[in-house]
Amino acid sequence: MDSGPPGEVFSSKKETGGLDELPSLARVIAKHGLAAKKSLGQNFLLDLNLTEKIARQAGDLTQCDVLEVGPGPGGLTRALLARGARRVLAIEKDPRCLAALGEIAAVSDGRLEVVQGDALEIDARALLAPPIRVVANLPYNVGTELLVRWLDPGDWPPFWDSLTLMFQREVAERIVAQPGGKAYGRLAILSQWRTTPRIVMSLPPEAFTPAPKVHSAVVHFTRLETSRYPADAKRLFWIVAMAFNQRRKMLRAALKAAAPDIEDRLRAAGIAPTERAEQVSLEQFCALAQTFQPEPALR
Repeated sequence: MDSGPPGEVFSSKKETGGLDELPSLARVIAKHGLAAKKSLGQNFLLDLNLTEKIARQAGDLTQCDVLEVGPGPGGLTRALLARGARRVLAIEKDPRCLAALGEIAAVSDGRLEVVQGDALEIDARALLAPPIRVVANLPYNVGTELLVRWLDPGDWPPFWDSLTLMFQREVAERIVAQPGGKAYGRLAILSQWRTTPRIVMSLPPEAFTPAPKVHSAVVHFTRLETSRYPADAKRLFWIVAMAFNQRRKMLRAALKAAAPDIEDRLRAAGIAPTERAEQVSLEQFCALAQTFQPEPALR
């Protein structure tokens, strides 16, 4: 298949057999020369039983459009289609994978579209119809950045109803972390303020080709219609970033540049000025952010 220019859409309504007649992923990789590239953060999951389990974590897909980022040879793509997804939009940066994905599109009855390009640069919303779910084995090198963009889109609620995403286990633990531990930080605040995240699967390195040096985990995010606690997003993320950038310091020191009366603001939010960022709950951070409203300027 001609790779075409970045952003070009490939789709097919031609039926040449069923999904169950497609060759194994190992054969697909060998046929198309799809050795995983470290530069693209690629680690292929070849066990179709595992990809089916991941797709199952996303719930009933029969009435949903699904966004998949980094499909590679298409193991999870097959599972999403087999689970009855109304439509799958797969964004793939690596042009080597397009021919393999085209073979899946050919037997998808028009339900699969493949877009070649960088998911960080493509606005998928224009190509999808709600309700929308995001399901992806994210490339390790862009996974966290994509998550932050999906969780902080500017306007809430976002275009998606749920996210079912694979990360390094360490990142997954940071997403669901609670106050009091080293894993708790900015990613936990961002994730838990607007969603309910749960680790729903764990995968060992040997499940992938090539095997990474770390374990992986799948996190399912259920979107909240409104934020868990009231706060202005910009002010919340500003104060949280300032606090965790100096997480070893007491908050009265870490946040001294935020306001001359920071100790009074901390006490008003129910936070002892001697506490450190990792000891402060999401609710308390939101209350602290509220003390900076309606001040317009952020330092």
